[in-house]
Amino acid sequence: MAQEDQKPIGSGFHAKSTASEVLENIDLSEKNAIVTGGYSGIGLETVRALAAAGARVTVPARRMDAAEQALADIAGNVEIAAMDLEDISSVNKFAADYEETGRSLDILINNAGIMACPEARVGPGWERQFGVNHLAHMKLSMALAPALERAEAARLVALSSTAHVRSDVIWDDPNYNSHPYDKWEAYGQSKSACALFALGVDRRGRDIGIRAFSVHPGGIFTPLQRHLSDEEMAALGWKNSDGTIPPQVQAIFKTPEQGASTSVWVATSPKLEGKGGVYCEDCDIAQLATEDSQRWEHARPWICDDEKAERLWEMSEKMLQSL
Repeated sequence: MAQEDQKPIGSGFHAKSTASEVLENIDLSEKNAIVTGGYSGIGLETVRALAAAGARVTVPARRMDAAEQALADIAGNVEIAAMDLEDISSVNKFAADYEETGRSLDILINNAGIMACPEARVGPGWERQFGVNHLAHMKLSMALAPALERAEAARLVALSSTAHVRSDVIWDDPNYNSHPYDKWEAYGQSKSACALFALGVDRRGRDIGIRAFSVHPGGIFTPLQRHLSDEEMAALGWKNSDGTIPPQVQAIFKTPEQGASTSVWVATSPKLEGKGGVYCEDCDIAQLATEDSQRWEHARPWICDDEKAERLWEMSEKMLQSL
């Protein structure tokens, strides 16, 4: 069923549309949103666009001072609250504090993430990228489920990536306990997990007014590349050896505001009413990949698999059980 739904619907926007263009005719007054990682990169532009459209936006922050500085110039109702995705107790506290407000939650955008970092552990021994990008966000989302249900027509957005093409979930060893660590494989696994998590949420939430989507924001130079040297980005073809950006990369890559557009389109578009569980890119539902698909586009079959979504949900629940 999920694979059959991976078909573009003609949103009217395109790869270089901006978040503000997507929200031009959308009124988010009286709506509540949470954006993780909402004080740098595309997360910051996501918050800026949602607030400009009238939403009250809460930004969980590991670095409160950095968040206050980054968000200071945004007009609108923006709140900052402490939370560290590497510390599940702080995730639980953030969610409990939000629940105490009694507010509904119309939009949850799980935007924060880490990429291609050196091998490290978080929580009870989780591989760091899988732990931060997927498991901590799953914990947060589940804890916020009552607030999402109160909204009656909520949307959850999980930031995936074209990097999902690098790896399915490594089902027998997601935490690299028994096979050599590969930072790109680990990142790809985490982003496949984010897409499957959105599918799992949608399967559970569609009958109670919660729809979920995963998003590839596009190639964007942001602090996400903090663990990559210029030499490594040159080897990947993202930069020249002198640090400049090749014209062909400039043509494909997006600005942070363009990178935020698919997240806000998915979170708000009337064209997605009655839909969910799909992977989106360039402000539209992505097509299912074929043998002709480029490596940076389309949804691979393993992130559109209901059985895999259920398998991940069960595995993740067990990993989160004691926390």
